[in-house]
Amino acid sequence: MNAALAAAIVVLLTAAGSAATAQALYKYRDPSGAWVYTDRQPPPGTQAQTISVDLEAKAPRLTVEQNVDGVRVNVVAINECACEAEFALRGIVAGTVTLPAHNSDGYRAVLQPHSRKALLSAPFLGTSPDGFSYSWRAVLGRPGAVHRPPGPYRAPFALGGAYRINQAYPSRFTHVTADSEYAVDIGLPDGTPVYAARDGIVINVRHDNFRGAPDPAMYDQANVVQILHDDGTIAVYAHLHWESIRVQPGQSVRRGEYIADSGNTGLTTGPHLHFAVIRNAGLKAESVPIEFAGPAGAAITPQTGMMLTAY
Repeated sequence: MNAALAAAIVVLLTAAGSAATAQALYKYRDPSGAWVYTDRQPPPGTQAQTISVDLEAKAPRLTVEQNVDGVRVNVVAINECACEAEFALRGIVAGTVTLPAHNSDGYRAVLQPHSRKALLSAPFLGTSPDGFSYSWRAVLGRPGAVHRPPGPYRAPFALGGAYRINQAYPSRFTHVTADSEYAVDIGLPDGTPVYAARDGIVINVRHDNFRGAPDPAMYDQANVVQILHDDGTIAVYAHLHWESIRVQPGQSVRRGEYIADSGNTGLTTGPHLHFAVIRNAGLKAESVPIEFAGPAGAAITPQTGMMLTAY
């Protein structure tokens, strides 16, 4: 998996709005019997199902909004996620706005789940805040969370199953950023059931993509389930099969609960599961070292090339 899974954890955008959109997809079997999902018309004579997909379905908003109130401009952070999130405004061009004092990190705030908070409220000259612009950044999770699992993680597939680890620390062939340094890529075939590795609360899912390719255009297109742990860290299960996700934000899940099927979505060279545990290291998402449970609960450190068995 490419390090681009940061897009699921970190948002870095200029001020902009978005609206929900729907897309018609087609599902059919090719001559070999494999399922095909596509937004292109199927070949003539093919029996296909037409599916309407809401591209914003079940995705909590993590965004900022700008509004003008009299002679003041306000920039408000919105966190619809089921966990805390840290926001910051950066790259501000004041224009006609008189900016209040701020530190080197810009205007920052930590928002509680399902809340909103003003990041900036400032007066402007004239009739509008002409020339005012900014970028913003948000990171999911409690700032400074410390990874304290109750024990080794359960391998995220069926008990007794064994699959090869394609990449694990210190191998960094594609895990080249802080959020993926300690990620583990497990060679699960497409459609393999994926189980929660630890108790937690689902805070986000993405299930709108049905394609995968070693193409930079797929950089942030992996289907994902994110689960918040009680220590403030977040598990990321990525490259999931498009129509298989069985959980939704706000749902509590137990270790070993069936949450989705593995897939081949996003920037990937083949089917596999990308599993990582992330913490918010102060406006920076970084992965942490993990261990899996072995025989009799013994801790196993994942290594590239090893066969991992679920106990």
